Amino acid sequence: MAPRIFDKNRSVVRARELRRTMSLPKGLLWKALRARPDGFKFRRQHPLAPYIADFYCPSARRVVEVDGESHSMAERPAHDMRRDEWLREEGLRILRIPASVVMGDMQSAVDAILVACRG
Repeated sequence: MAPRIFDKNRSVVRARELRRTMSLPKGLLWKALRARPDGFKFRRQHPLAPYIADFYCPSARRVVEVDGESHSMAERPAHDMRRDEWLREEGLRILRIPASVVMGDMQSAVDAILVACRG
């Protein structure tokens, strides 16, 4: 398979669109993460080459993904696996948190993210 050409401008435009239309769990988590818990700075809907991370902590090189129900349907699991593999090859670590955890226990979600960023 030939490598796909990456269009940085397209990714930036898409990331901006995603920031404006964040799901409720992502929006609520962003409220918690934008306060820089434990001094960690997070970016939301951050372009990383051909992909866009829900949240990214540059100092920890940690990607945080909030997975709703759609992540278990159709081609989504295979896409997520390819995406995670590519991100790991770039030296990034990925933490996936179910949207239900974010909605049900925000503090546990934030605590898990901070533990991952420290580790």
